[in-house]
Amino acid sequence: MALGAVALTACGGASAADASGTTTVSVGVAGNIFDMPIRLADANGYFGKQKLKVKYVTTTAATGTAALQSGSIQFLNDSPTDFLSAVDRRVPETAIAADGGGNPLGLIVGTKFAKAHGLTADTPAAQVAKALDGSTGGASSANTKGEAGVFLKAYGVDAGKVKWVSLPSPAADKAALKTHRIDWFVTSQPTPLQVQDAGDGVVVADSTKVPAWSEEQAGYGQIVVSRNSYLSRHADIAKKFATAVQEATAYMNANLDSATVQNVAHQALPGVSASVVKASLPQVEWPKSDAMKLSVWITTLTFINSLDALDSGAAIVSSDNFTNKYLP
Repeated sequence: MALGAVALTACGGASAADASGTTTVSVGVAGNIFDMPIRLADANGYFGKQKLKVKYVTTTAATGTAALQSGSIQFLNDSPTDFLSAVDRRVPETAIAADGGGNPLGLIVGTKFAKAHGLTADTPAAQVAKALDGSTGGASSANTKGEAGVFLKAYGVDAGKVKWVSLPSPAADKAALKTHRIDWFVTSQPTPLQVQDAGDGVVVADSTKVPAWSEEQAGYGQIVVSRNSYLSRHADIAKKFATAVQEATAYMNANLDSATVQNVAHQALPGVSASVVKASLPQVEWPKSDAMKLSVWITTLTFINSLDALDSGAAIVSSDNFTNKYLP
């Protein structure tokens, strides 16, 4: 009971408007390329236009859902894997917008491995996959290991023959690649392009080169999630938030190369060069509309289940798990 009281207090307090009529909400972000619509909605004044002020809370796959349910954040920019894992555990939350599509992944091999196998950024994907047969790959999550396996399987290479090194983070992957402890790893941009930019590896596969990682085949992307109790009490705030994010994704869809988008992305990804930011942004398919369809969710579910990334095995999804009613 005490925990419930704390959650309700956080929920109510976070949604109280100030004297100007502005409501402050907290949103969980991961500090990656998928944060851009929310960052742009803030920088371009779309949240301000909706009388919202946003506070950012850095979350991870391990902390995001818990932060949402505790009331410490009201919205979470989440991956479909984490969301469907929560749904499978019957966590009471709902997806209210899809603000990014596809898998902005990069497969990067070490410079020594690239030279030994004649691999370059232009090497055909099938040739890259065959070069990885029996190699040593780094894996910092079940998800990225599964995505690497999907790539290998698409070209007839047995992921079971890869010698896997479990590492705690993409940063650890990067360090292990530099010291030749691993030959390659897969993770989301901009990390692979950063490694290449530093001269420590070569990006030999990405979402534009691997059909199995594309939005069309994987149905993957990023979603905005809120807990059901918050949505029932603050439908007006949810609509304002989703409307602002929708405006930002539509702007990105039409103006990806604009100075506005590039500057916001550069500020949101400190330490990442402007050239890497510019190369990373097109790896995501930024939608004109954040509306969701059950058919796309089913494609996403099939992809996630193929990764064996969920502890409980196969998950399920239905129209009860998402809604477009908060979108304009």
